[in-house]
Amino acid sequence: MTKIRDSYFDNAKFFLILLVVFGHSLTNLKSDMPIIYSLYTFIFIFHMPAFILISGFFSKHFNKQGYVLNVIKKTMIPYLIFQIIYSYFYYATGYTKVLKFDLVTPHWTLWFLISMLCWKLMIIPFSKFGKFGFPVALLIGLSAGFFDPIGTDYSASRTLAFFPFFYLGYLLKKEHFMNVLTRIPFKIAGLFTLAGVFLACRYIFPKDLQDWVLHDSSYHAFGLPKMEGGLVRLAVYCVTLITIFAFMSLIPKKRFSFTTLGKNTLYIYLLHGFFIKTMVLFPIYDSIQNLYQYAFLFAASLALCYLLASRPVRLCTEPIVEIKMPRLQQ
Repeated sequence: MTKIRDSYFDNAKFFLILLVVFGHSLTNLKSDMPIIYSLYTFIFIFHMPAFILISGFFSKHFNKQGYVLNVIKKTMIPYLIFQIIYSYFYYATGYTKVLKFDLVTPHWTLWFLISMLCWKLMIIPFSKFGKFGFPVALLIGLSAGFFDPIGTDYSASRTLAFFPFFYLGYLLKKEHFMNVLTRIPFKIAGLFTLAGVFLACRYIFPKDLQDWVLHDSSYHAFGLPKMEGGLVRLAVYCVTLITIFAFMSLIPKKRFSFTTLGKNTLYIYLLHGFFIKTMVLFPIYDSIQNLYQYAFLFAASLALCYLLASRPVRLCTEPIVEIKMPRLQQ
């Protein structure tokens, strides 16, 4: 049963990381074609929240000895290292004219490491509330948009706004995924739901939904009063949750050739930005205009996932991705 569970979640993480890479490759192209713009919005509605929910699901063993130290080691040290590397990278490639080391505002994808540290520490006191902690987490996520100072610094806005997904993942059990979501009726419903959400992104949802799903701004930044902004975020939460569970219902339980890649998503997540940011600098990137070229871009994203999760790349980058520290003597 453990193997089935691992394969299921590894498959889910593989598809999600592929969407992360492909979605980021579309960032500078998303407005060129309406269907691509809609696809970009559709991907960003659920791909990171789903990752966060799965992370919460695997955060049930916080009572283990050394938990806090291990969490800090796996999040803050890679954050500091990659924040410095990105600073050099942006300067060397011309993205920034001045070499500046800013540890307060995370570079691009690195917000996830700071937020993960916070979520894994927040789960310790929140676990005492059980299922009643979810409405509290939801209230915190909604309230985060009330205050302008809660923004991108230290990934504060995203940490609070995405916490309900992390806590919900913590509350969910294996049976919810294996015995409920993966039933045939749910799979059929999931397929139609995903199609419906995509069509809504294309024809119904407003264009600024792309900014809302990032959860990195206050409601005032959108020109809305607190209560109205809170209702919009609540609606976004609902759409996101529906889309997450529709996506998870379609994940296969069996083991495939790509399943092992799901165990190494951190490498892909931390390293893919350098490739995409470099690719954007070449004129050929701006020439992408038709669906065939976008299909090639998707294939390139898939190939990049395989490359970055490969053993040679992992061996070379393991010292900065998975920090190994000597154990303290008892």
